[in-house]
Amino acid sequence: MTHTAVIHQAAALLLQHPGLQWPGRLPLIRASLTGLPGDEADILRRFCDAVADTPQLDLSARYIVTFDRSRRRTLHLTYYTDGDTRRRGESLLRWQHLYRAHGWQPPADELPDFLPLALEFAARCPAPGIRALTEHRAALELLRIALTDHRSPYADVVGAVCHTLPGAAPADRAAALRMARTGPPTETVGLLPFTAGPPSRAAR
Repeated sequence: MTHTAVIHQAAALLLQHPGLQWPGRLPLIRASLTGLPGDEADILRRFCDAVADTPQLDLSARYIVTFDRSRRRTLHLTYYTDGDTRRRGESLLRWQHLYRAHGWQPPADELPDFLPLALEFAARCPAPGIRALTEHRAALELLRIALTDHRSPYADVVGAVCHTLPGAAPADRAAALRMARTGPPTETVGLLPFTAGPPSRAAR
């Protein structure tokens, strides 16, 4: 695995719900980051240190409050650009086509724009995965800013991901919102075209 792929895989695991397997998962993630150079690895190690002594049930409760009970901090990337609209259903289909085009089948019980899934895909298929993450840079930056405002340690995880992407970060939330409205210059590059139709059941 390349340096960036390790960062993306570690971030994917750290952004999953900290369930019963979390106490065993965290040491493995920290071990994968040991000796890894770069600011991104330092940022992820800082997150691991910040939550290391938090009981699993407490961290689980904090995770739910942080991500599941606030639309401003959702881990579903297309919500930041499409909201609850028909267009979002089309965006979700693009994610599905992207995964399938590279022989990758994500779990059926999660929407394809779920950030941990996108990060795991980027770790396994770096070129198309990084393009897709870059196309959703505005969503990632808005999530990072919202987590920072919430004073959540998870801001470090999303921040580390943003550090791996090309281009400059938006200066503030207003700039990130403008990016979300207009899209990066390479919007849809790497996301396969498809014939528009009704959104899938999962997207409704």
